[in-house]
Amino acid sequence: MDEQQERRCENCIVRQLNSLKALDRDELKTISDSKVTKSIKKGDAIFKEGERLNGVFCVRNGVSKLSKMSDNGKDTIVKIATKGEVLGQRSVITEEKANLSAVALNDMQVCYIPKKHLTDSINTNPKFTKAVLLTMAKDLKFADDNIVNMAQKNVKQRIAETLCYLEKTFGKDKDGFIAMTLTREEIANVVGTAKEACIRTLAILKKEGWIVTDGKRIKIENEKALYKLIEGL
Repeated sequence: MDEQQERRCENCIVRQLNSLKALDRDELKTISDSKVTKSIKKGDAIFKEGERLNGVFCVRNGVSKLSKMSDNGKDTIVKIATKGEVLGQRSVITEEKANLSAVALNDMQVCYIPKKHLTDSINTNPKFTKAVLLTMAKDLKFADDNIVNMAQKNVKQRIAETLCYLEKTFGKDKDGFIAMTLTREEIANVVGTAKEACIRTLAILKKEGWIVTDGKRIKIENEKALYKLIEGL
């Protein structure tokens, strides 16, 4: 199968990772005929908070951060979105402005799907409607868990949890470091703390021998100790 055929929705394996897997072949062909594949450079926005979205973005490859700006101008990373995730789905369905910004953490490819196809399928395909609802419910559970973590866990625990999540999600590079590299400020924005507190906490974890750092790169040396810390043991 050539690259052009692989890019078509009905042949794309990425859709198996999201609610689009519930669409039938004819629906996928209709979407494929009107979608646009876009290349997004690292640091560029896919969409911005407050923007009116006329479609959703399916991540073919790459990673983005979904973040929200607080009233005091602090950027909080709500989620890290990876291959297969559909961005902007909730805003399109509710016909509200985007509640979050999506910015590429590395070079990405996304497929832009006009909202008409999403809403048409929701109105005519109960299986797809259920798949969308399950996805949104999963996102709500993720948000609930984050709220609990922010309230009940200290900065050290939250940073340890973030490092374990990154390694589990993105794996390791050839040197054993976490394959997804975030800046210290980005890690701080994920856990909801100041950059300085993040740097101090990473230095403590390094001194204890639980992690190793090399510039921005981080390697987990003692995963068992980190998980005990996360659980408060």
